[in-house]
Amino acid sequence: MIKLKHIRGQIGSESAAGGAVLLIYTGGTIGMKESPSDHALRPFDFSAIMEEVPELRKFSIRIDACTFDPLIDSSDIEPAMWVKLAEIIRDSYDSYDGFVILHGTDTMAYSASTLSFMLENLGKPVIFTGSQLPIDSLRTDGKENLISAVEIAASRESDGSASVPEVCIFFNSLLLRGNRSTKTDAEGFGAFRSPNAGPLARAGITIRYDRDSIRRPPEGPFRIHTALDTRVSILKIHPGITEQVARDILLGSATRAVILETFGCGNAPSRGWFLKTVRESASMGKILLNVTQCNRGTVDMSLYATGRALSEAGVKSGGDITTESALGKLFCLMGEHPGNEAAAALLEKDLRGDISK
Repeated sequence: MIKLKHIRGQIGSESAAGGAVLLIYTGGTIGMKESPSDHALRPFDFSAIMEEVPELRKFSIRIDACTFDPLIDSSDIEPAMWVKLAEIIRDSYDSYDGFVILHGTDTMAYSASTLSFMLENLGKPVIFTGSQLPIDSLRTDGKENLISAVEIAASRESDGSASVPEVCIFFNSLLLRGNRSTKTDAEGFGAFRSPNAGPLARAGITIRYDRDSIRRPPEGPFRIHTALDTRVSILKIHPGITEQVARDILLGSATRAVILETFGCGNAPSRGWFLKTVRESASMGKILLNVTQCNRGTVDMSLYATGRALSEAGVKSGGDITTESALGKLFCLMGEHPGNEAAAALLEKDLRGDISK
């Protein structure tokens, strides 16, 4: 069971003009310190965050914090954590101007993508960040990431609205839309990229927002969707794929949807057994979504014969959606719609800036 430890009013100062930000620490490298005895990385007491990042005192805002107990390694992220995050934001929504979620990098793009679909009519920033090095390391990237994420979470426009009312990832001076992001570097500080959508902001001497690209919430009350159906499999197409492997995934009885990671602009083998298996899967009522393996570009199943064959077999186009975003979108749509036809009808629509129009 996920519990929370609350640390309230420990950072900054109460200010009606400055507002308030809630830090949510789930786990990850940013909250680790090296033990002097054995040099192993261990989480530090998050209530001491001011000792590690004293620069936070300079904000004229109240910064409260809560931590997951136990902390979660990002490799162990499960949908229950996403539900908990959505509930925290819902329950705290009226008390804060923005939220900063500290998270391990390995699955951050999955969490940011899924949460973007779980939060409907979001009017406040939800900024994921973390670090490649522990926050007490001499060359840590954690301090800059955290400080800038807090500033963005608290930022408002001249009319009082949030500067970035979206779920985002801030890393290495770039603010990226969460459901357009993917981790591309395991060693560099620029761990995340958004190949098919430009940054929403760049942090330099000042933070410059690309206001034309930032989405504004539609009219309607903020609400969350916590019914997630995770019966999704991912089939990565590759040379030498066997019929049995394809059948196991495409025809599996426990699967409602399959993401096909295809070549180039949406191509797959033209062998008879493969297309027959795809058609059989579609005839079972399964949702089939075509997502390109390429980091940049879009699925266009009308371009080549192999892509057209997939389309004729019942496969939906994912456009330029990322695999992480496709997974989160399917989880949410299937959780909301018990019928596959209703869920599939929304897949090709841009719901949260997840695909290019």
